[in-house]
Amino acid sequence: MDTQKVTPVDAAGPDPAFIPGLTPPRKEADEAAREPESELKPEPESESEPEETAPESDTEVESDAEADADAEDAKVDGPAFSASDRRGSITADATGIVLQLDDQEAEFRWDEVGAVEVGTSRRRLTVTVHTPDSRWYPNDVEAPDKARAQAWADDLDKVLDAYFED
Repeated sequence: MDTQKVTPVDAAGPDPAFIPGLTPPRKEADEAAREPESELKPEPESESEPEETAPESDTEVESDAEADADAEDAKVDGPAFSASDRRGSITADATGIVLQLDDQEAEFRWDEVGAVEVGTSRRRLTVTVHTPDSRWYPNDVEAPDKARAQAWADDLDKVLDAYFED
């Protein structure tokens, strides 16, 4: 008969989130909770000292340059498409395709798009973006009438012909 040596496992005890071997004990959080509030609050600066204005950091300058580059990309001449309803929108231009539904948004650059499927049914334009990794992202917008949905499909086809390479 073999006897196995079993090591006891510590119970969670006072901290139910503590799992031995996976999470360290929370000593820092306990110490921070015990500190008096006066030590945690920053001291107010005196008003008599002159304020020094710090020069813009490099990251702010770079972000401004990136914003300018994005604005220049948006100014590219060529067809653009936009359709929206009360819940979502579909936008396609020189940068790519943007699908939006409620508070969710998916942006695809043209090099990320494997295929685009466009369809209409009644008053609805449905656009499905397929990516090379076999995923697809459908979105649809409701048009005021059937003719408008078909016009949106034709306009989107013009944008796809201009920017999307098969």
